[in-house]
Amino acid sequence: MALPVAEWQGRTTRLWAALDPALRERLSAASLHDAVRLGCDLLRTEEEAALVQLCHRAPTDKKPKAASWYREQGNQEFRQGRYQAALRLYSKAASHELPGSPEVSLCFANRSAALFHLGHFEVCLEDIARAESHGYPDRLLPKVLLRKAECLLCLGRLQDAQDTLGVLESKTALDGLMTTHLTRLKKLSQLKIKLGEKEKCPESAGEGRGGIQGKSEIWKENSFISGASSSLSLSFDAQRGRHLVASQDIVPGQSLVKEEAFVSVLCPWESFPLQDGDTAWDTRATNADLYCHRCLRQLQASVPCQGCSYAKYCSQDCADMAWQQYHKTECSLGALLLTLGVFCHVALRTVLLAGFAEVSRLVGWSHRGDKDLQNAEARCKPLSEAPDAGAGSRGVPGCDSNGRYQSSYQALFHLLPHTEQHSPEHKFLCTLSVVAVCKQLQAAGLEAAVLSQESPQQWSKPKICEKTSAELSPELKTMAEAMLRHMLQLQCNAQAITVMQELGPGDGAVVNKKPVRLATAFFPVLSLLNHSCCPNTSVSFSGTAATVRASQSIPSGQEVLHCYGPHQRRMRVAERQQLLSQYFFECHCWACLEELESGVKSVVSIRNSFCCPKCQAQMQGEEDTLRCSNEACAISASREHLSGRLQDLQQQIKKALDLLRVEKADQAIKMLLKCQMDAENFLSPEHWLMGEMEDHLAQVYATLGKWQEAARHLKKSIEIVEMHHGPSSVETGHELFKLAQILFNGFAVSEALSTIQRAEGILSVHFGPQSAQIQELQEMKACLSELPRNILQRT
Repeated sequence: MALPVAEWQGRTTRLWAALDPALRERLSAASLHDAVRLGCDLLRTEEEAALVQLCHRAPTDKKPKAASWYREQGNQEFRQGRYQAALRLYSKAASHELPGSPEVSLCFANRSAALFHLGHFEVCLEDIARAESHGYPDRLLPKVLLRKAECLLCLGRLQDAQDTLGVLESKTALDGLMTTHLTRLKKLSQLKIKLGEKEKCPESAGEGRGGIQGKSEIWKENSFISGASSSLSLSFDAQRGRHLVASQDIVPGQSLVKEEAFVSVLCPWESFPLQDGDTAWDTRATNADLYCHRCLRQLQASVPCQGCSYAKYCSQDCADMAWQQYHKTECSLGALLLTLGVFCHVALRTVLLAGFAEVSRLVGWSHRGDKDLQNAEARCKPLSEAPDAGAGSRGVPGCDSNGRYQSSYQALFHLLPHTEQHSPEHKFLCTLSVVAVCKQLQAAGLEAAVLSQESPQQWSKPKICEKTSAELSPELKTMAEAMLRHMLQLQCNAQAITVMQELGPGDGAVVNKKPVRLATAFFPVLSLLNHSCCPNTSVSFSGTAATVRASQSIPSGQEVLHCYGPHQRRMRVAERQQLLSQYFFECHCWACLEELESGVKSVVSIRNSFCCPKCQAQMQGEEDTLRCSNEACAISASREHLSGRLQDLQQQIKKALDLLRVEKADQAIKMLLKCQMDAENFLSPEHWLMGEMEDHLAQVYATLGKWQEAARHLKKSIEIVEMHHGPSSVETGHELFKLAQILFNGFAVSEALSTIQRAEGILSVHFGPQSAQIQELQEMKACLSELPRNILQRT
């Protein structure tokens, strides 16, 4: 979660309520500097002890017993042919083994077997190399070398396969069974050699890939805004603050910003059960198991941190870089950071990446300008007193002395913390949290590392935390002040990095995906975009990189706008304004103004309304009793009753999907069709749940290979999605992508080609021509286009 666990929030709330009123008043009006100073005095020994107890619920230390248990669970899954589950469990086992223990090599060797069966041959070879480098027992080496040779054969690396077999023959006295394996592999090798030239013909390889490469994008970077297109300019005014404006006409799909996150922290809470039943240790695969903790790439075979069981990486390079940049400090604080939430973790990592010298410089500047920081004109001269400021800065906050706005710590530091607008209780919670982190840094002997005063050799083994209430050093108070600033900034400037994640096992002909929050990040340039409930941009992510594209034409001089979450097509204006209150502004975009001024009921409300069970007209009313809008019909119903029916219906749909997961598709269909009949009695035909049921039915029929039925239901779902989100929305694009898969598998060639073309048109605007979905659509199109002409004409 973004904020600390509920128990810590509750404890700080009670402590706040117990404070002397005069002290509460001082804290409410305190600057960040004074808040940290007072927080150091108020974080008492009992609060620290309570926090230590809470940390025991999120342990991140290594547990060899857990490693042994996970490895055995992985063996059971492997024996039953559930290689993906085995892979995750072997990774969990490896993360709990102590560095240098012989069991680590067993984890990597076992995992290589799962990878081999899943067809991940390159990664399998990496795990075999890890097993060998960690001292894999000689007596077990033959089977690992055989697996290595088979991988090399599958990858067409014939000479390497022969060399591996040669090593095996020279090192091992083979028994009869092993000789049989070698004979089989040698025969395969000889056959591959004979066919090698023909199979690896460059011309045929080139033809196989032709026609499915995406178009390259034209990109010219802005001279004054790093990562931004030259078609944008940076503006500033008191009402809108810093913002981006089109300096020329922009077309849909045009890339506007390409930015690497200054800092990102993986969100750990999304979990997907791998097996049923309670166990001694958690067997679920969470984001922490599925994605690299540094670059956010999807993991196949994670490289565990040598100091903790939590951090996992896609490669040793990523692990080493994370260690040098920040993890040498964070490693021993893992449980504390999980307890205090992602915002606190982002705040710490931000100052670690920036370095103490830069943090100290900017915190010192903020002290000199504290009285003016709430003044818009003063914020226009951010570093006028700094020694490196020059006349070229032109007064835009965050720009350097040359007037260039970079994706830098300086730009990030100038994002508004809204210190005066946060509730005193929230500011108090954040203050005690960052002070607690800094006290732990001091107790663990990590202060010198944080201040860059130790050599890298001294960082290799983090010291164990000790309980202490010692006064924070002036340097750590400076770090705490910067962390508090960043934690408050995150409420308005945190950017969720999202990823399309597969629902279910992901091995079906039609892949169903949904967007999930993967990480929380700071993007200084992306933060320049102001909100609109009807935005003209779309944001997508690849690892830690964000790309902003125009979702519609933007004429020169118009502001470039981003949606912070509340969207015109997804919720009513009252709901949008309520959600946007966390950003400390009232939205005055044209969609909000039009809806507020016209007094016309939102189309969102109409589409998601209840309908009369007698005449199907819309039920309306603001009170507890709803009445049919048809004057000739006198039907009325309790809002509570209809809401209860809706909740019951959603529970029934969930049960139907559970049936599908256990391969009871026929029962799932019957239950979904019954749900549809029930829904038609009290829900609008355009209700979002009606579309979801059509989508679920399409999914079940696709599972059964009934492609025509699946397509029929999915088309109905698309109609409702278009009504809710718009015909060119990303949601419509995803639904069309699924329809293209269904039509492709059902051999409906001409309809599949037209659907692919439409899906391409929408998804390329939102994700660009190089995205994975566009590449898959182009592969389908190339495959269909190569069919004989008589088949194309028939379909």
